[in-house]
Amino acid sequence: QVRLVESGGGLVQPGGSLRLSCAASGFTFSSYAMSWYRQAPGKERDLVASITSAGIRKNYAESVKGRFTISRDNAKKTVSLQMNSLKPEDTAVYYCKGSRDYSPTVYWGQGTQVTVSS
Repeated sequence: QVRLVESGGGLVQPGGSLRLSCAASGFTFSSYAMSWYRQAPGKERDLVASITSAGIRKNYAESVKGRFTISRDNAKKTVSLQMNSLKPEDTAVYYCKGSRDYSPTVYWGQGTQVTVSS
């Protein structure tokens, strides 16, 4: 059974930091590119950051460049998102996604809430 389980969300003040983690099971994690998306109320789900299967290439949304860092540990089957200098506009549900090139198969986690507020 494929599972992606996010953790690490919560309430943080503006300027603070959070580290999200996504634990994978049930598929060949090291063969999948992994991404973090977020969805704020009333908005579409948007890409935040992605990392290739070997962790060599990373991509970030312009709004988080220089503040967020994506990383992965293929031995532990985890992908993380370190979020620094958080802003109220970062408030959203954050989702972990696994995907492969040339394959329609996509896996999603259930999401974790991040709220940035004073």
